[in-house]
Amino acid sequence: MTEEDSAKAAVEGFIAAFNAQDHEALADTLNYPHVRLANGRIVTVETHEDFVEMSKRGKSHLAAEGWDHTILLGMTVVHSGSDKVHLALNIDRCHAYGSIYNQFETFWIATLQDGHWGIQFRSSYLVTPRR
Repeated sequence: MTEEDSAKAAVEGFIAAFNAQDHEALADTLNYPHVRLANGRIVTVETHEDFVEMSKRGKSHLAAEGWDHTILLGMTVVHSGSDKVHLALNIDRCHAYGSIYNQFETFWIATLQDGHWGIQFRSSYLVTPRR
């Protein structure tokens, strides 16, 4: 498996675990410290355990939005190296009946740490949802 394939597999694993709301599996798709830039804030999560707790707390926010599932529409490798891959993603958040309520263009960085490919950085940009 190439570096690009490994990075893409980490992204696909993240989306699958997110949709399942499997917080342990979701945390397993990341490398630490994990950094997220969204809404003008940088959040750094130091450990797997910290991410699991944060993810569980975020579940109520998703419920308040009416979130049901997330769709990965597209994934493009921007840069690739032996231990780091930059990816541009298009992601939709959907209600149970399938309507899109939020669309994100995101930039993620997958890294190789101790033999594990995981997402180490995520930056999201909310765009107008498609109707």
